[in-house]
Amino acid sequence: MTDTLRYDGRVAIVTGAGGGLGRAHALMLASRGARVLVNDLGSSAAGAGTDTGPAAKVVEEIRAAGGEAVANTDSVIDGSKLVEAALDHFGQIDIIVNNAGFLRDVGFHKMTEQDWSDLYDVHLLGAFRIVHAAWPRLRDQSYGRIINTSSAAGIYGNFGQVNYGTFKLALHGFSQALAVEGRARNIHVNSIAPAADSRLTRTVMTPEQLAPMRAELVSPLVGWLTHETCAETGSLFEVGGGWVSKLRWQRTRGERIGDGKDFAPEQVRDAWPAIVDFEGAEAPADFAAGMAPFQKIMEGA
Repeated sequence: MTDTLRYDGRVAIVTGAGGGLGRAHALMLASRGARVLVNDLGSSAAGAGTDTGPAAKVVEEIRAAGGEAVANTDSVIDGSKLVEAALDHFGQIDIIVNNAGFLRDVGFHKMTEQDWSDLYDVHLLGAFRIVHAAWPRLRDQSYGRIINTSSAAGIYGNFGQVNYGTFKLALHGFSQALAVEGRARNIHVNSIAPAADSRLTRTVMTPEQLAPMRAELVSPLVGWLTHETCAETGSLFEVGGGWVSKLRWQRTRGERIGDGKDFAPEQVRDAWPAIVDFEGAEAPADFAAGMAPFQKIMEGA
């Protein structure tokens, strides 16, 4: 067995692959043997308009390098069309990289319902529809690798990005629950929160800041997480500029107040130092571990 990670015989769908991160992911997977459905609606950074050019150009790049790819310009909102296209062209689906997205930055007090719903449709509903359409096939073949693209705006919050941050963090909830359902069928699902030079980050960062943050420095993590030998699932990673880090939920040891009897806000106030003290904090690894304190209470422990 060679040390080089390859994807020969695998088929990947990469959304938003007409430029930036998606393009880098598609080129990397194709260069290592994957057949790639290059999806891009060709809309602007604000989600307006369509253009068949970006997806076609990336396909040309892949084919010029000896790879195999096909362009797709359906909206991710019509997720089943992407899945049907991959099956029509390649006969299977193994890898899904949900990367498509755009920004509609605005303070919450000025945000319209359209600013909210447009981002929901592409970031969250689109990812759902693609995976939902592909899921029966992945289950039947007992194999799948899925990447959902989250963001620091969702993990930590950011001014003017209530819409974007909400759906980006929701995508990780999507990943975590899918990972639980998919584990027994060898379907692994992870989230990445990338920091990279793209048409989105260029609106808020300078060229000098973005110079060391090439999109190609994110794709190797995608490559590892989507490889058949990678067992990681249900996890969240920050990545950018060659730096990779895994995040986890952490909670304090907490404090039980009132011993099962009614208690008052004043008692919560008085217990507050213990409630928010992260010394000796734990990191529950799954739902059962998360529910452990409540389970003890229910069992009378």
